[in-house]
Amino acid sequence: MTIRFRIPALAAGAAAGALLLTACSATDTQPATTKAGDPDPGTGHLHGLGVDPADGTLYAAGHLGVFRIGPTGAVRIADRYQDTMGFTVTGPRTFLASGHPSPTDPTATSPHLGLIRSTDAGQTWTTVSAGGEADFHSLQQAGEIVYGLDSQTSQIWASKDVGATWEQRAKIPGGDLATHPAVPQEVWATTTRDGLLHSTDGGTSFQPVPGAPALAAVERPAPDQLIALAPDGKVWAGGDGTSWTERGRLPEGARPAVLTAASPTHLLAADTNDAVHESKDGGRTWTVVHRPDHGNTEH
Repeated sequence: MTIRFRIPALAAGAAAGALLLTACSATDTQPATTKAGDPDPGTGHLHGLGVDPADGTLYAAGHLGVFRIGPTGAVRIADRYQDTMGFTVTGPRTFLASGHPSPTDPTATSPHLGLIRSTDAGQTWTTVSAGGEADFHSLQQAGEIVYGLDSQTSQIWASKDVGATWEQRAKIPGGDLATHPAVPQEVWATTTRDGLLHSTDGGTSFQPVPGAPALAAVERPAPDQLIALAPDGKVWAGGDGTSWTERGRLPEGARPAVLTAASPTHLLAADTNDAVHESKDGGRTWTVVHRPDHGNTEH
């Protein structure tokens, strides 16, 4: 059944801000706003990475906004402190995301943004659907299908019209989703309880994948290729999920939080210290492209 969601009439302003303060992990303790003269608080915990095919710019989505990552550091887009979850680049200057508004956003009517889209590289965002309903911590576009994992219900949502309407499918204890446009009915999901899960029916049902290592994040950069990060930072490569080869690892001590594949060889990862790592050889070697300097990140 296709369910059409409308934004509920919830209390705005201060109530939305108060609810937001409890919406992210307990480690996200940095303030979401700054006063004149305060140092910039930086990205906050990083939730997503992506490369804009329009110009090759690297973007990072965090607890305290969306940022361009470059030689001078992390530059916040549009001075917006929106907590941007489920961030994914779907085309030139086109992003999908979810998350929570800034506590000081006067237009906020809910602590949950639902599905939002930007077509100008994060300068502005519009609500597509599910505002006040869903908090997608993982979003994947597989051809014409958009998949989301709602953190409120642990349920897979699927849309065949770019997020305008949704079907609710399986409930899983998932963390990260992976898909590929060439096989849109296949969905892979990492879980802490059941290991790697695989669906061949568009997220309606999932089965555990035997032989898969414990994984923190997974990507499917090609129809026959899986790339994943283990909790200890090891990089694993596989095909059907049942056999894996250790390919490399993040720098010593880096614990992965995010993995994104811009291509089969171009990988991006963020660790729990909010550093961003890049590999151009499929995960064999890595370079740090951004290391946070909390309190001094360029604004």
